[in-house]
Amino acid sequence: MKKIISLVVILMVTCVVATGYAQVRHGSFDVTPYVGFYKFEGNEDMDSSIALGMRLGYNVTKYFGVEGYAHWVPTRFQTYYQGYSNEVWYDNTGETVNTFGYGIEGVVNLLPDRNIIPFLAAGIGGMYYSHANEDATDNRHSKFAVSYGGGLKWFFAENWAVRGDVRHIMNFDSFHNNLMGTIGLTYAFGGKRAAAPAPAPEPAAEAIEKGRTTLDVKFDLDKSVIKKGYYGDIDNLVSVMKQYPETNVALEGHTCSLGSDAYNKRLSQRRADAVKQYMVEKGGINASRLNAIGYGEERPIASNATEEGRRQNRRTEAVVEYLIKK
Repeated sequence: MKKIISLVVILMVTCVVATGYAQVRHGSFDVTPYVGFYKFEGNEDMDSSIALGMRLGYNVTKYFGVEGYAHWVPTRFQTYYQGYSNEVWYDNTGETVNTFGYGIEGVVNLLPDRNIIPFLAAGIGGMYYSHANEDATDNRHSKFAVSYGGGLKWFFAENWAVRGDVRHIMNFDSFHNNLMGTIGLTYAFGGKRAAAPAPAPEPAAEAIEKGRTTLDVKFDLDKSVIKKGYYGDIDNLVSVMKQYPETNVALEGHTCSLGSDAYNKRLSQRRADAVKQYMVEKGGINASRLNAIGYGEERPIASNATEEGRRQNRRTEAVVEYLIKK
């Protein structure tokens, strides 16, 4: 038992973690040539030796599979027999004997969705000896055998794995406890691959609409005082700027043509500053978001030749554009 535990530990240390592959697939087949050691029980009177073999498996589900195996163990008899046979002296000390093991096992994969998969196995089979010996083989060429054990599979690529196995093999009629440890290279093919996860749905495209708010505050001749009738228009612009904090606004003051250019420039600046002061003090807008500019009489929107045209030109105006996401 200590030898079995030691070998399992060695196999676990050997199988270092690599890129993960979930490789035990429902309905898949695998082929595993292997090499290892075979130790006969002491009173079976045969030398321990190398074991060479092959496993062929089918995974009924990803958790359970069946597999057949066969291996060859070249060994020698440790006992000797001397005597006459048909008046001929013979001595079989150290005689070579070829031993063949075979059988079928059930395999339980404990963690089939990992790249390192521990498993348990148990089954029935037989042993065949090329020579019969009374002390070693009970003068039988064939024996019934039962096996159990486990191991690890390490999938290092899509269809390839390194596999380690340990088996306790019990031969009958005379009961013998034998131990076999092997390492092999597994090629897996066929079966149903796990469906690739569905791609994450692309975020729905946001509907974007362009918004625009204007401001047009009229002033009396030679005045920069905001008339009460325009408070609502300014408050509306304040509300938009609070809803869209990324917006900044230029407040542009203007005059009609009455008066000198220098005086009109100062008057237009006072008109722009009046609207800015209202938006900062009454509306709570940060002053850094507002730029007040006076243009004087440089940018009329109507003719200064008429009283109505001059009334239209005495103004502070602003335009703000923003994106509305829906």
